[in-house]
Amino acid sequence: MTMTLAALYRYPLKSCRAQALTSSHVTLRGLQFDREWMVATPEGKYITGRTEPRLLLISAEPTPDGVWLKAPQCVDLFVPLGNFGENHIADVWETEFLARRGALDADAWLSAYLGKQVQLMWTGPASHRRLKNRAEIPVSFADTYPLLLIGEGSLRELNHRVGRELSMLRFRPNLVIANTEPFAEDRWKRIRIGEIEFEIGKSCERCIMTTLDPDTAERSPDQEPLRSLAKFRKTAGAVLFGQNIIALNEGELRLDMPVEVLA
Repeated sequence: MTMTLAALYRYPLKSCRAQALTSSHVTLRGLQFDREWMVATPEGKYITGRTEPRLLLISAEPTPDGVWLKAPQCVDLFVPLGNFGENHIADVWETEFLARRGALDADAWLSAYLGKQVQLMWTGPASHRRLKNRAEIPVSFADTYPLLLIGEGSLRELNHRVGRELSMLRFRPNLVIANTEPFAEDRWKRIRIGEIEFEIGKSCERCIMTTLDPDTAERSPDQEPLRSLAKFRKTAGAVLFGQNIIALNEGELRLDMPVEVLA
């Protein structure tokens, strides 16, 4: 069967709920609005669901001039881009780069929700962060690469080993590919979807985020799926699942587009 694009997801706020899309514009930076905002310490260091699982319950809905923040038991808040008036250093995985802050209402809203002093940061209209060893590739507040791809066959095999159905959203992919053999994406070097070519960068190293239920933010008491992944997907101390990828040109992605392996 022909491989196709089965799902498209973006996460406008780092560690927030996924937004399922039917189409998206793609640039070298990734999907439009993907991880443009981040919750950070007052010093600018990233905060994620690894330490604050309740971030997974926030919905961030971008508009051309700002972002809506929504969370359980909270009043919805619109944050205009114009409120991010101060340049400040952001820190993601010990990589420092210039971003913006200054949305005081959002800082107070998030601090009240999490019960600790935090701030909301925005990348700005153009990210100042670059992919390590690839200075031409801009990156938002994503962990490492602009995009993450996973084949449905890989999750099917993992669920078989775990013994129950786990959601693809535990792994926070951007692109999900249908009609794949388990871990077929490990062998790809370059693919094309529609008019866009993608280069496969490196396998994604997984962490305790995968043990969080994306709907409830509750942690798996049996440490799945990390426990099962470690039995057959562990290499040099890292547990691998999915592929970090780079778009080599701009274009539009739509669900059900055929996926062609070029190399």
